[in-house]
Formats: sequence, C-alpha cells, structure tokens
Amino acid sequence: MIEIENVRKSFGSLEILKGVSLNVEKGEVVSVIGGSGSGKSTLLMCINGLEPIQGGRIVVDGVDVHDRRTDINKLRQKIGIVFQQWNAFPHLTVLENVTLAPRKVLGIGRREAEEVAVRHLAHVGLGDKLGVFPSKLSGGQQQRMAIARALAMSPDYMLFDEVTSALDPQLVGEVLATLRMLSEEGMTMIIVTHEIRFARDVSDRVAFFREGVIHEIGPPEQVIGNPQRPETVEFLNSVL
Repeated sequence: MIEIENVRKSFGSLEILKGVSLNVEKGEVVSVIGGSGSGKSTLLMCINGLEPIQGGRIVVDGVDVHDRRTDINKLRQKIGIVFQQWNAFPHLTVLENVTLAPRKVLGIGRREAEEVAVRHLAHVGLGDKLGVFPSKLSGGQQQRMAIARALAMSPDYMLFDEVTSALDPQLVGEVLATLRMLSEEGMTMIIVTHEIRFARDVSDRVAFFREGVIHEIGPPEQVIGNPQRPETVEFLNSVL
C-alpha cells in the first residue's frame, strides 16, 4: 500500500504540492490527470524518493520514504518508475540495457539476469529485439524496453510519468496496450497521463490535479463521465 498524507513540495518559493493525500491499495490502478504544472509528475518523484518533501509523509508498505533512516535504494527496488524519456544506454543492446540494473543493484548473475530480461522483453513484445541497439528501435519500442527494464527489478509498484507524451500518435497505442496488460495482471500502478480515454478504461480511480491539490477523485465513470467539480468539467472540455 502507498499512503500519501498531506504532502507538500516546493521549489524555492514556488509551492508545487499543497497538501496532497492519496492512498493506493495493492492491485489498484490510479490515473492522475490535470494540466501542465499541476504537480502530477512531481508527486511521482516524491513517491520514489527522487525529490525531498517539505511536509507530510509518504509511506510504502509501512516504510516512510523520506525518513533519514530509510534505505532508499532498497525501497526503490519495490517502486519501478518509467519517465517520458526512456534514457537507454545507447552503447548497450536491448538485452544489456534490461539486465544492467538486476546485475548491478540486485547482484543477480548474468545468466539469471538474462533469463529475467528475456521473459520481460517477450512480455512487452520485444522478444525479437534482444541484440538490437536502442537507436534502431521506434519510440514506442524504446518506451516498452524502458517498461521491461523497470519490471526486471520485480517491483511491487509501478509509476508511469506521461510515458506516451514524447511519442508520435501512431506509436501511443502499443505502449498503452502494454500498460493495459499490466493492469489486467494486477500490477499496482499510478499513471500520470494525458490519455483521458485510456484513463477512463483502465483505472480503478482517477485523480484530477489542479494547482497542486487533488480537486476531484473517484471512479472513472464519475470523474470523467460525470464530474462534480466545475474545474474538472473545464479541464475535460479542453482536452476531449
């Protein structure tokens, strides 16, 4: 379980998160929607411990992410994160990119790491690209490789930060299909996305962010299909 309690985050004098509270249960998919600058991506960075917070608490499976005593590197093994840019190592093949972290961080042997990587790459539809370098992949394939790389660490939770925003429209569908597959398999996910119809179809709950707070949260049929707040209505009318 991920517990977010009254989290505040500032960059200098600019407050980005203004008291955000959200619990995510095991097996749940929560999509986070909202305009640029509303704090969506910052929240993911705080959950993963990549950004410090100025107030509140984030607790993952009973462990306080921002407690000084927390082994953050160990905790991050539970929390996979995939960004807008896939950040692959260009001099390594697809297989080498995916095996690197399990070998260096988890201490897994080369053979076992390769077995894990092959399984996850096949799972996301890249089983025939093992020896290919990232530059030879399409954007959608590179993003799926990034997802396989995160899954190879055997996380309990996955965070996705607008993973389709840098893709050409024709490539978006293949990445969304991968996320849909993970949701059907029970992976706990927080998905920051501009793909409203996808959020409606795949989510257990949708959270609408505006100016650093959650303005509305609930089942997708409510938040997207029958929003209660005028700010939510205004946002959806602007993007649909």
